[in-house]
Amino acid sequence: MADTKVLGICGSLRKASINMAALQAAGENAPDGVSLEIADLSGIPIYNDDVYQDGFPAAVETLRAQIREADALLFATPEYNYSIPGTLKNAIDWVSRPPDHPFTGKPVAILGCSPGTSGTMRAQYHLRQVMIFLDMRPLNKPEVFIAGAGNLFEDGKLTDAATAERLGDLMAALDAWSAQLSK
Repeated sequence: MADTKVLGICGSLRKASINMAALQAAGENAPDGVSLEIADLSGIPIYNDDVYQDGFPAAVETLRAQIREADALLFATPEYNYSIPGTLKNAIDWVSRPPDHPFTGKPVAILGCSPGTSGTMRAQYHLRQVMIFLDMRPLNKPEVFIAGAGNLFEDGKLTDAATAERLGDLMAALDAWSAQLSK
């Protein structure tokens, strides 16, 4: 069986992002045969239909191609004001433009970290609604809400064994979900 290529998409652009660190840790704890590439959203401009009329910006074309080539997607989202960060929603809005958005039918999972107690529950709920509208195929379980994340990372690396195990379980489940949907 071919390796499963997962594209990670992080909703935070911050250099010391705990969500990016969690995304990287998910890749490090993935089962054999599962690889994780992480997309770069930093060059994507704010969506503007006037710009879109001239075609997709290069950074958007790159992301669309990465999504097409991936077997599955893994979103890592912070929670800003009880919802999805603008950076992430903007990237989704660009990629989902017609005529042939690459999200359709794509297996997808979500994780999220916050220093607070909710672990990004509300943002993940909103993101799931967007995914369903765009005909992605969200993995239902395990759900990964990483609360109190400030205590679980040191120097940009995950230090908590239980969280590492949960991330590995998520990657294994996404791998199985991707295989099931490709039959």
